[in-house]
Amino acid sequence: MLVVNPMAGKGQAKNCLMDVIKVFSEAGYGTMVYSTNYAGHAVELARDHGGGYPVVACIGGDGTLSEVISGIMQLPEEERPAVGYIPLGTANDVATSMKLNRHPKQAAEDIVNGQPVYLDVGSFNDKNFAYIAAFGAFTKVSYATSQDAKKALGHLAYVLEGMASLPKITAYHAVVEHDGGTVEGDFIFGGVCNSTSVAGLVKLDPDAVGLDDGLFEVLLVRNPHNIANLTLIVNNILSRNYTNENVIFLHSSKVKFTFDEDVAWTRDGENGGSWRTAEAVNNHRAVRIIVKE
Repeated sequence: MLVVNPMAGKGQAKNCLMDVIKVFSEAGYGTMVYSTNYAGHAVELARDHGGGYPVVACIGGDGTLSEVISGIMQLPEEERPAVGYIPLGTANDVATSMKLNRHPKQAAEDIVNGQPVYLDVGSFNDKNFAYIAAFGAFTKVSYATSQDAKKALGHLAYVLEGMASLPKITAYHAVVEHDGGTVEGDFIFGGVCNSTSVAGLVKLDPDAVGLDDGLFEVLLVRNPHNIANLTLIVNNILSRNYTNENVIFLHSSKVKFTFDEDVAWTRDGENGGSWRTAEAVNNHRAVRIIVKE
């Protein structure tokens, strides 16, 4: 089963589709192609049809992959197919974390010849997420940046939108419960992730991240109160230095956030809704994704 997002990669999916199908065909696979027509469509397709296939592959960005995984998560565990990912998006955090090939034909060959490995999947209140749920500074960037801007500017669109949001940074008071205890404070950013790359900009230390270890990586940034401290924090995070007193980095199998108000979240780069209480739970080794052998 091949799920195709025709809007991904500046609309390049149609240009590589036949090459991908040819690779699968030459390997002896019949391929049924499904095109997504609206947000959330890949969830429905994977849920309604994925159980009948050994492999559900997708051509698109991390959002498309996230939807496919969310659909597969609704199947009984014994019916969940392996997942193949041909990344054509802008940030491609999952592809970066799992070292997947960015060339569509080679990515298809890796799916045919590769091996499935387990991947943890997060539950966030009533939804699933593949690699991140976050609130605060910059989190609106990935879903607020227009498709036209993404197509025209690619990765730069995220950076520009992020810079434009700097004057609007707001701190949110939260109580954060995790495996090791509780943290309370005013935070300008909070992220629960299972990835070594966040929005293609922030790189977590691969040695500190296990994609199938049952643990999330949790990054919290306290309100720095002035632009100088904010600059220091940003520089530290970009250089993978989490020793700043305003930066908290920890591992946990579940995390609960309690706020004084409804707070907007992003889930795998899309609008994740607004919540006063938000809980993320790690579903250990919930799906299999095929990587290069």
